[in-house]
Amino acid sequence: MPELPEVEVSRLGVSPYLLNETIDNIIVRERRMRWPVPEDVALAIGQKVIAVKRRAKYLMIETEAGTLILHLGMSGKLRVIDASTPVAKHDHVDIVMATGKCLRFNDPRRFGAFLWQPPGEALKLLANLGPEPLTDDFDDRRLFTLSRGKKSTVKNFIMDNAVVVGVGNIYANEALFLAGIDPRREAGKVSSTRYKNLTQIIKQVLAKAIEQGGTTLKDFAQTDGNPGYFAQHLNVYGRKGEPCEVCKTEIQSKVIGQRNTFFCKQCQR
Repeated sequence: MPELPEVEVSRLGVSPYLLNETIDNIIVRERRMRWPVPEDVALAIGQKVIAVKRRAKYLMIETEAGTLILHLGMSGKLRVIDASTPVAKHDHVDIVMATGKCLRFNDPRRFGAFLWQPPGEALKLLANLGPEPLTDDFDDRRLFTLSRGKKSTVKNFIMDNAVVVGVGNIYANEALFLAGIDPRREAGKVSSTRYKNLTQIIKQVLAKAIEQGGTTLKDFAQTDGNPGYFAQHLNVYGRKGEPCEVCKTEIQSKVIGQRNTFFCKQCQR
Protein backbone atom coordinates (compact mmCIF):
# COMPACT_ATOMS: atom_id res chain seq x y z
CA MET A 1 0.00 0.00 0.00
CA PRO A 2 1.36 3.46 -0.85
CA GLU A 3 2.41 5.18 2.36
CA LEU A 4 2.95 8.84 3.28
CA PRO A 5 6.19 9.25 1.27
CA GLU A 6 4.55 7.83 -1.87
CA VAL A 7 1.58 10.18 -1.51
CA GLU A 8 3.88 13.16 -0.90
CA VAL A 9 5.90 12.21 -3.99
CA SER A 10 2.64 12.12 -5.94
CA ARG A 11 1.69 15.56 -4.61
CA LEU A 12 5.04 17.00 -5.61
CA GLY A 13 4.75 15.38 -9.02
CA VAL A 14 1.25 16.58 -9.92
CA SER A 15 1.35 20.07 -8.37
CA PRO A 16 3.13 21.85 -11.27
CA TYR A 17 0.43 20.63 -13.69
CA LEU A 18 -2.56 21.55 -11.50
CA LEU A 19 -1.72 24.63 -9.44
CA ASN A 20 -3.31 27.83 -10.81
CA GLU A 21 -4.75 25.91 -13.76
CA THR A 22 -8.46 25.46 -14.54
CA ILE A 23 -10.27 22.13 -14.37
CA ASP A 24 -11.97 21.66 -17.75
CA ASN A 25 -13.73 18.38 -17.02
CA ILE A 26 -13.94 15.48 -14.60
CA ILE A 27 -14.59 12.09 -16.14
CA VAL A 28 -15.71 9.31 -13.79
CA ARG A 29 -15.77 5.92 -15.49
CA GLU A 30 -16.23 3.88 -12.33
CA ARG A 31 -18.00 5.17 -9.23
CA ARG A 32 -17.74 1.92 -7.28
CA MET A 33 -14.59 2.55 -5.30
CA ARG A 34 -13.95 2.25 -1.55
CA TRP A 35 -16.79 4.73 -1.18
CA PRO A 36 -19.05 5.70 -4.11
CA VAL A 37 -17.67 8.67 -6.03
CA PRO A 38 -20.12 11.51 -5.26
CA GLU A 39 -21.84 13.42 -8.06
CA ASP A 40 -20.66 16.63 -6.36
CA VAL A 41 -17.12 16.18 -7.72
CA ALA A 42 -18.51 17.82 -10.87
CA LEU A 43 -18.68 21.10 -8.91
CA ALA A 44 -14.94 21.43 -9.48
CA ILE A 45 -15.42 21.76 -13.25
CA GLY A 46 -14.56 25.27 -14.39
CA GLN A 47 -12.71 26.01 -11.15
CA LYS A 48 -9.08 27.11 -10.79
CA VAL A 49 -6.90 24.94 -8.56
CA ILE A 50 -5.70 27.18 -5.73
CA ALA A 51 -3.73 24.58 -3.72
CA VAL A 52 -2.54 20.98 -3.85
CA LYS A 53 -2.04 19.62 -0.34
CA ARG A 54 -1.63 16.36 1.53
CA ARG A 55 -3.15 15.33 4.85
CA ALA A 56 -1.94 11.94 6.07
CA LYS A 57 -2.32 9.74 2.96
CA TYR A 58 -5.00 11.93 1.37
CA LEU A 59 -4.22 14.19 -1.60
CA MET A 60 -6.31 17.38 -1.57
CA ILE A 61 -6.93 19.48 -4.68
CA GLU A 62 -8.49 22.75 -3.52
CA THR A 63 -10.73 25.12 -5.48
CA GLU A 64 -13.00 27.95 -4.33
CA ALA A 65 -16.01 25.65 -4.85
CA GLY A 66 -14.58 22.90 -2.65
CA THR A 67 -11.86 20.29 -2.46
CA LEU A 68 -11.32 17.07 -4.40
CA ILE A 69 -9.84 14.41 -2.10
CA LEU A 70 -8.00 11.38 -3.45
CA HIS A 71 -6.76 8.32 -1.60
CA LEU A 72 -4.61 5.79 -3.45
CA GLY A 73 -5.78 2.81 -1.41
CA MET A 74 -3.80 -0.39 -1.92
CA SER A 75 -3.10 -0.17 -5.65
CA GLY A 76 -3.88 3.34 -6.84
CA LYS A 77 -1.64 5.27 -9.24
CA LEU A 78 -1.72 8.84 -10.50
CA ARG A 79 -0.25 9.94 -13.81
CA VAL A 80 -0.13 13.30 -15.55
CA ILE A 81 -0.67 12.64 -19.24
CA ASP A 82 -2.16 14.25 -22.35
CA ALA A 83 -5.94 14.15 -22.13
CA SER A 84 -6.04 12.40 -25.52
CA THR A 85 -4.09 9.38 -24.20
CA PRO A 86 -6.15 6.20 -24.79
CA VAL A 87 -7.89 4.88 -21.69
CA ALA A 88 -6.42 1.72 -20.17
CA LYS A 89 -8.02 -0.90 -17.96
CA HIS A 90 -8.75 0.40 -14.43
CA ASP A 91 -8.44 4.08 -15.45
CA HIS A 92 -11.40 5.12 -13.32
CA VAL A 93 -11.16 8.92 -13.05
CA ASP A 94 -9.70 11.76 -15.14
CA ILE A 95 -9.27 15.33 -13.96
CA VAL A 96 -8.90 17.13 -17.30
CA MET A 97 -7.20 20.52 -17.23
CA ALA A 98 -7.76 23.39 -19.65
CA THR A 99 -4.10 23.03 -20.64
CA GLY A 100 -4.86 19.68 -22.28
CA LYS A 101 -3.14 17.74 -19.51
CA CYS A 102 -4.99 15.16 -17.47
CA LEU A 103 -4.52 13.70 -13.99
CA ARG A 104 -5.55 10.06 -14.45
CA PHE A 105 -6.38 7.84 -11.48
CA ASN A 106 -5.88 4.12 -12.07
CA ASP A 107 -6.89 1.67 -9.35
CA PRO A 108 -7.17 -2.08 -10.13
CA ARG A 109 -8.50 -3.07 -6.70
CA ARG A 110 -10.78 -0.04 -6.31
CA PHE A 111 -9.81 0.39 -2.63
CA GLY A 112 -8.90 4.00 -3.34
CA ALA A 113 -11.24 6.96 -3.02
CA PHE A 114 -12.26 10.08 -4.93
CA LEU A 115 -14.32 12.36 -2.71
CA TRP A 116 -15.64 15.92 -2.40
CA GLN A 117 -15.36 18.32 0.52
CA PRO A 118 -17.49 21.51 0.42
CA PRO A 119 -15.89 24.78 1.60
CA GLY A 120 -15.79 25.15 5.35
CA GLU A 121 -16.64 21.52 6.00
CA ALA A 122 -14.33 18.77 7.20
CA LEU A 123 -14.69 15.16 6.16
CA LYS A 124 -15.18 12.72 9.03
CA LEU A 125 -12.29 10.76 7.51
CA LEU A 126 -9.93 13.61 8.36
CA ALA A 127 -11.26 14.28 11.84
CA ASN A 128 -9.28 13.24 14.92
CA LEU A 129 -6.06 12.71 12.99
CA GLY A 130 -2.78 13.16 14.82
CA PRO A 131 -0.03 15.55 13.73
CA GLU A 132 1.98 15.21 10.54
CA PRO A 133 5.24 13.39 11.35
CA LEU A 134 7.49 15.89 9.57
CA THR A 135 6.19 18.88 11.53
CA ASP A 136 7.18 20.26 14.91
CA ASP A 137 3.78 19.17 16.28
CA PHE A 138 5.11 15.62 16.29
CA ASP A 139 7.69 15.30 19.05
CA ASP A 140 8.97 12.81 21.61
CA ARG A 141 6.99 14.39 24.43
CA ARG A 142 3.78 13.55 22.61
CA LEU A 143 4.84 9.95 22.00
CA PHE A 144 5.98 9.40 25.57
CA THR A 145 2.90 10.99 27.16
CA LEU A 146 0.38 9.14 24.97
CA SER A 147 2.21 5.83 25.45
CA ARG A 148 1.95 5.73 29.23
CA GLY A 149 -0.12 2.77 30.31
CA LYS A 150 -0.46 1.44 26.77
CA LYS A 151 -0.20 -2.33 26.54
CA SER A 152 -0.40 -2.41 22.74
CA THR A 153 2.84 -3.03 20.89
CA VAL A 154 5.04 -0.04 20.14
CA LYS A 155 4.67 -0.81 16.43
CA ASN A 156 0.88 -0.57 16.54
CA PHE A 157 1.19 2.54 18.70
CA ILE A 158 3.27 4.53 16.19
CA MET A 159 0.99 3.36 13.37
CA ASP A 160 -2.09 4.76 15.13
CA ASN A 161 -3.30 7.75 13.09
CA ALA A 162 -4.62 9.39 16.25
CA VAL A 163 -1.05 9.43 17.60
CA VAL A 164 0.72 10.47 14.39
CA VAL A 165 -0.38 10.16 10.77
CA GLY A 166 1.39 8.44 7.95
CA VAL A 167 3.74 6.03 9.74
CA GLY A 168 2.68 2.97 7.77
CA ASN A 169 3.86 -0.60 8.01
CA ILE A 170 7.01 -0.32 5.91
CA TYR A 171 8.42 2.72 7.65
CA ALA A 172 7.34 1.61 11.13
CA ASN A 173 9.44 -1.53 10.63
CA GLU A 174 12.40 0.45 9.38
CA ALA A 175 12.26 3.15 12.06
CA LEU A 176 12.02 0.64 14.91
CA PHE A 177 15.00 -1.27 13.54
CA LEU A 178 17.13 1.86 13.31
CA ALA A 179 16.04 2.85 16.82
CA GLY A 180 16.92 -0.61 18.15
CA ILE A 181 13.41 -1.15 19.57
CA ASP A 182 11.70 -4.54 19.42
CA PRO A 183 8.35 -3.96 17.63
CA ARG A 184 6.71 -6.46 20.03
CA ARG A 185 7.54 -4.38 23.12
CA GLU A 186 4.62 -2.75 24.94
CA ALA A 187 4.39 0.95 24.07
CA GLY A 188 4.05 1.86 27.73
CA LYS A 189 7.35 0.19 28.58
CA VAL A 190 9.48 2.22 26.15
CA SER A 191 11.49 4.92 27.92
CA SER A 192 11.38 8.64 27.20
CA THR A 193 15.00 8.51 25.99
CA ARG A 194 14.17 5.81 23.45
CA TYR A 195 11.07 7.70 22.27
CA LYS A 196 13.21 10.78 21.73
CA ASN A 197 15.52 8.77 19.49
CA LEU A 198 12.61 7.05 17.73
CA THR A 199 10.89 10.36 16.96
CA GLN A 200 13.94 11.70 15.15
CA ILE A 201 14.45 8.45 13.27
CA ILE A 202 10.81 8.40 12.06
CA LYS A 203 11.30 11.90 10.66
CA GLN A 204 14.58 10.92 9.01
CA VAL A 205 13.23 7.70 7.47
CA LEU A 206 10.17 9.41 5.99
CA ALA A 207 12.14 12.41 4.71
CA LYS A 208 14.69 10.12 3.06
CA ALA A 209 11.94 8.09 1.40
CA ILE A 210 10.34 11.25 0.00
CA GLU A 211 13.70 12.46 -1.25
CA GLN A 212 14.38 9.20 -3.04
CA GLY A 213 11.01 9.03 -4.70
CA GLY A 214 8.98 6.69 -2.53
CA THR A 215 9.11 2.94 -2.23
CA THR A 216 8.23 0.73 -5.15
CA LEU A 217 6.97 -2.62 -3.92
CA LYS A 218 4.25 -3.81 -6.26
CA ASP A 219 1.87 -1.11 -7.38
CA PHE A 220 3.36 2.34 -6.81
CA ALA A 221 5.07 4.39 -9.47
CA GLN A 222 5.81 8.09 -9.54
CA THR A 223 3.53 10.31 -11.59
CA ASP A 224 6.00 10.26 -14.49
CA GLY A 225 5.89 6.45 -14.52
CA ASN A 226 9.32 5.99 -12.93
CA PRO A 227 9.53 3.83 -9.80
CA GLY A 228 10.67 4.96 -6.40
CA TYR A 229 14.03 3.71 -5.20
CA PHE A 230 13.88 3.61 -1.42
CA ALA A 231 13.09 -0.13 -1.52
CA GLN A 232 16.75 -0.75 -2.29
CA HIS A 233 17.64 0.55 1.16
CA LEU A 234 15.19 -1.37 3.36
CA ASN A 235 16.97 -2.90 6.34
CA VAL A 236 14.36 -5.37 7.54
CA TYR A 237 11.05 -5.03 5.70
CA GLY A 238 10.41 -8.03 3.44
CA ARG A 239 13.76 -9.65 4.40
CA LYS A 240 12.56 -12.60 6.51
CA GLY A 241 15.25 -15.27 6.71
CA GLU A 242 17.98 -13.00 5.35
CA PRO A 243 20.95 -11.97 7.51
CA CYS A 244 20.78 -8.66 9.36
CA GLU A 245 23.17 -6.24 7.70
CA VAL A 246 24.46 -5.17 11.12
CA CYS A 247 24.92 -8.41 13.09
CA LYS A 248 24.18 -11.17 10.52
CA THR A 249 21.39 -12.64 12.71
CA GLU A 250 18.48 -13.98 10.66
CA ILE A 251 15.68 -11.46 10.20
CA GLN A 252 12.49 -12.62 11.93
CA SER A 253 8.88 -12.11 10.90
CA LYS A 254 5.73 -12.01 13.01
CA VAL A 255 2.18 -10.84 12.36
CA ILE A 256 1.35 -7.88 14.63
CA GLY A 257 -1.99 -6.16 14.24
CA GLN A 258 -2.70 -8.22 11.09
CA ARG A 259 0.42 -6.86 9.41
CA ASN A 260 3.72 -8.57 8.69
CA THR A 261 6.41 -7.30 11.01
CA PHE A 262 10.14 -7.74 10.41
CA PHE A 263 12.87 -7.33 13.02
CA CYS A 264 16.29 -8.47 14.22
CA LYS A 265 16.06 -10.09 17.64
CA GLN A 266 19.71 -9.27 18.29
CA CYS A 267 19.71 -5.57 17.35
CA GLN A 268 16.23 -4.74 18.63
CA ARG A 269 15.43 -4.97 22.34
